[in-house]
Amino acid sequence: MIRNPHDDAELLTLVRRYVTPERRYLKLGGGLLRMQSPECDRFMRDLREDAGLITADEIAKLLEGGWRERRTAAWLIAVSRRTEFRERLGELLLASEVCCAGLAYSVALASFGTARDADLLAAYLDRYLRRPDLGYDQTVVMGALQFIDLNLGGGQADRFRQPGGLWQQWLQDAPHMQGDSDPTPSSLSLIRRLCAFIDECAEVR
Repeated sequence: MIRNPHDDAELLTLVRRYVTPERRYLKLGGGLLRMQSPECDRFMRDLREDAGLITADEIAKLLEGGWRERRTAAWLIAVSRRTEFRERLGELLLASEVCCAGLAYSVALASFGTARDADLLAAYLDRYLRRPDLGYDQTVVMGALQFIDLNLGGGQADRFRQPGGLWQQWLQDAPHMQGDSDPTPSSLSLIRRLCAFIDECAEVR
């Protein structure tokens, strides 16, 4: 069940503390890459500080909220390297209950970068490449999986991308993709740049 902050006083307090200041939830994503100094430097410092301050219980609470709360929580998880939330992020990605959060889950898993993270991303593709009418995040999940493959050499993305495979079929059948070129290079580039932002953010003092 997705909790509404206006019906949950504890969640509302966390939203006001971590999610909505300076509309953080809107900036966590591709918009980060358009930030310039000194705004970017300040944003990094604040995000890193909050990632260190927020407790595991508070993160879990945010992950019960809507897309704003979940997106913010996933970024706080990534910056603080809290790999104990790996399975929960994988569950939320697979459930695909809300829009606008899948990129955050994918970036967090890509930033962890283990074979298990690749498995969780592949599970999403196994389900949603077969359902071109469902899912929001096939392109960014593929980018995240390729990012891990490039670092680990696992090749999990290859089984989806073989000629006549699920990826090609999805590109043909998904209503919003028909006629478009393969978006994987741009998605991989986005994931790479956001993971680099996470690495830099985690090192900000």
